[in-house]
Amino acid sequence: MASSSMQDALSTERTALREQGGVTDGTLAANVTPSTPAKPADVRPERITSRDPEAYPAVTGREEEWRFTPVDRLRVLLDGAPSAAQLQWKTELPAGVELREVAAGDPLLDRVPVPVDRLSALAVTRAGGAVVVSVPAEAQLDEPVVLHLHGSGEQDVVWGHVVLDLGAFSRSTVVLEYSGDARYAASVSVLVGDSARADVVSVQEWDRTAVHAGHTGIRVGRDAHLRAIDVTLGGDVVRLVKTVEYAGPGGDAELFGLYFADAAQHLEHRLFIDHAVPNCRSRVTYKGALQGDSARTVWVGDVLIRAEATGTDTYELNRNLLLTPEARADSVPNLEIETGEITGAGHASATGRFDDEQLFYLQARGIPADEARRMVVRGFFADILQEIGVPALEERLLGAVEAELARVAL
Repeated sequence: MASSSMQDALSTERTALREQGGVTDGTLAANVTPSTPAKPADVRPERITSRDPEAYPAVTGREEEWRFTPVDRLRVLLDGAPSAAQLQWKTELPAGVELREVAAGDPLLDRVPVPVDRLSALAVTRAGGAVVVSVPAEAQLDEPVVLHLHGSGEQDVVWGHVVLDLGAFSRSTVVLEYSGDARYAASVSVLVGDSARADVVSVQEWDRTAVHAGHTGIRVGRDAHLRAIDVTLGGDVVRLVKTVEYAGPGGDAELFGLYFADAAQHLEHRLFIDHAVPNCRSRVTYKGALQGDSARTVWVGDVLIRAEATGTDTYELNRNLLLTPEARADSVPNLEIETGEITGAGHASATGRFDDEQLFYLQARGIPADEARRMVVRGFFADILQEIGVPALEERLLGAVEAELARVAL
């Protein structure tokens, strides 16, 4: 049986799903694994992790990790042809922050999380090194580090590897912004030093013809706190894989996401949080909206609590709002627990259309139907946008959401 605190949390979530964001017609799934002996190691095959692209099987689209992905639309990346194409970089670096390029054999690259699929391994290999952004230990940054990466429309694949090395006891915000048109395959490695506090914001505002697939590998140090926010609005196909591992007890990872898919767009977010260290915490909240013919989103949230990860506290939530009947959202939360000695664990998923009672309430107060629907969507996304913590960026992204809403008559 779930603990009373966990039951209260699930009850609160059900109430929130009824009262906030206009989602009532979807399904709510919640699962807490009871205290049972750890399963034998051979029950679950270990995930493949390797820097060698040939260590992974050929991608056909039938594999579990690729079955939701339009593989044909990513084939130009999966073919892995070498290329010298580059994105155009523009940076805003506060005092003390260093940006440098390192070669493939640099010792720093031995410390970063290992690629988790063929695409991320290709990105690391083909990039031939990495761009490293370093925040010194104990630095307290008052301004965000901003990296603008812009595609100029080249047809060759751009291979990239970016490393964020955030020193111990530092406090920083890093914003990565992607725009323009490109075929981009990338690995982003985030090293959060012991007792550091870091916010990492990734904004995908690609042109509608862009293709982007990447892996963000995060390692959270002892007593460190990471907040990572993904905002995905543009692109033809965007497939982002994010993994979190802990380097010591006391690590805390909060992952947020916002995505808005229009007609024919495919936006896919996959998470894997590996709790292998005692007394660590994770929270996941991703929200998506969809409108238009063949609009498709995929969210997969995997959390593994290993036998040695006693005292773990984790919860993940995904909610999707369908604005037109032909859109499709896939939501797959997974929770695997190998020890009963945890603080708490659970997950929830909901997908549905507008709440008619909410719309009636707003219209009864003189608000036109179209504006009432837009107000519901803005409210649905508001808590995610507020997590960004950069006011100018929050305002700009709210305007981008408004522009998405204006594309079709709600």
